[in-house]
Amino acid sequence: MKIITFTAIKGGVGKTTLTLNYGDWLAKHGKRVLLIDLDHQCNLTTIFEKTRRNNTIAEAFKEDGYTEKVKVDRVAPNLDLIAGFIDLDILGSHLENNSNKEMMLFMWFKNNTESMKLNDYDYILIDTHPDFGTITKNAIAISNYLLSPITPSEHGYNAKFDLETRLEKFRKSLFDYRTGETYVDAKLLFIGNMIRHNTSMSRDFLKHIKNNETVATIIPEREFFNRATARHASIFELANQDESIFKQNKKFIEQAEHLFQELANKTK
Repeated sequence: MKIITFTAIKGGVGKTTLTLNYGDWLAKHGKRVLLIDLDHQCNLTTIFEKTRRNNTIAEAFKEDGYTEKVKVDRVAPNLDLIAGFIDLDILGSHLENNSNKEMMLFMWFKNNTESMKLNDYDYILIDTHPDFGTITKNAIAISNYLLSPITPSEHGYNAKFDLETRLEKFRKSLFDYRTGETYVDAKLLFIGNMIRHNTSMSRDFLKHIKNNETVATIIPEREFFNRATARHASIFELANQDESIFKQNKKFIEQAEHLFQELANKTK
């Protein structure tokens, strides 16, 4: 089982879209995938179902001793979802005085892995809010990999350094006092996203990240991603549903297959 968290300091970089499409791509290639929505905006959840207030991932962060069972929903073949919670940010703020506030998801996993058969999944993909708050840190603490989209914008490349700095500080703050080893051992990789090869900003951005080993893949900007999300589907699922859409986007779908394979190779 690999746990991969999609994280970013700033919004609008395509984090949820990448989580959806990578998750569905893995599922369509025979992998068992669990999606967890840790963003209180619940955008990943609403692609598949309406938001609810019961049996969500919020149960992993409750301190009052009364918790409901977290429900896992089958949303597609090989693809399951643990729904997000619209007040997860408020719940997170209530944890500030908890000495284990950044390890609650870790403890929830430890207590529920066997009963919920979490080890049966090949991949668990976690979508987070664009911040470096308590809830996001919980996801980072249990992850094997962190995937962070960066975009060719004025602050896009700076976001890379910002996240690296915050992550290193977090690694040093969360460690085993007996051994001195950090609990935060996730490998951080970046995804160059929304790349337009016909703009000077994108060309400059590509020069900055050229030969950077922490950049896992480069994904071009395509309206097809937005069209698919608006139809509550990945680009691969939308192409499966509509033959005319597949024919119109065949070349890009083939390219996307290659790019997601590249990403899978980097997160083995």
